[in-house]
Amino acid sequence: MYQDTGKLYVVATPIGNLEDLSLRAQRVLSHVTWVAAEDTRHSKGLLGHLGLATTLISYHEHNEQERTLILIQKLMQGEDGALICDAGTPLISDPGYLLVKKAHENGIPVIPVPGPCAAIAALSASGLATDKFLFEGFLPAKAAARRRRLIELVNYPHTLIFYESPHRLRSMLDDCMDIFLPARKACIAREITKKFESIHLNTLQNIVLQVKNGDIPVKGEFIMMIAGYEIKANPSSEADQEIERILKILLPEMSLKQAVSITTQLIGLSKNVIYDCATKLKNET
Repeated sequence: MYQDTGKLYVVATPIGNLEDLSLRAQRVLSHVTWVAAEDTRHSKGLLGHLGLATTLISYHEHNEQERTLILIQKLMQGEDGALICDAGTPLISDPGYLLVKKAHENGIPVIPVPGPCAAIAALSASGLATDKFLFEGFLPAKAAARRRRLIELVNYPHTLIFYESPHRLRSMLDDCMDIFLPARKACIAREITKKFESIHLNTLQNIVLQVKNGDIPVKGEFIMMIAGYEIKANPSSEADQEIERILKILLPEMSLKQAVSITTQLIGLSKNVIYDCATKLKNET
């Protein structure tokens, strides 16, 4: 490690409530030479609230290659810097990975200043299992790619966590209900830590109904969580039902061969058994 390098602080910021900014985060932001921020206009408001005039440097997905080189040079010259995002913990569905990676490669100390994270906050209050989970972030924007990814996750045994934007929420929920089935437990969290925060634990079917009838307004920021897949008491019967369910989703989207191949990977049973079921379903349509 170089003796005269600065330090890079990875600082979590509030996701809605300014009271969630830690005293340590405030101290770090007040003493660093610069703050690399996703949206400097947004972050200027945060620093202004704290009474700070620390230099802000724009750092986002469209300039991170160029800015990483500049920031690493500043750190190598002995300047301390902080990386923040618009809200929450940097690098969690936000830019910053390249800067942190390059800092390590150059022997620059990287110091986390922990704090809010929307996914973890929502999960902690969801009522779903928290011992193991998979954070997916944002699903693909295109419907076909989104459905393919959801199909890959249909048998995942632990809680799934997604971020979603308001304009794609309804179509994402419809896909989830179709692929995971209406009775699967889920939780939708809206505007976590903000004035209109709401958390709804229910079945996918009922959550879709709440969205459609306006009980859950399609405004703000959403975290969608889905319960892991549970194998029921009768494993052979359950497997047969699961094979048929997955094939009914896949067959309209692709060839019989592709559907059988994917189902085999998901279920882990004999390809011949799944092929026989696929052929039967295909002949029924």
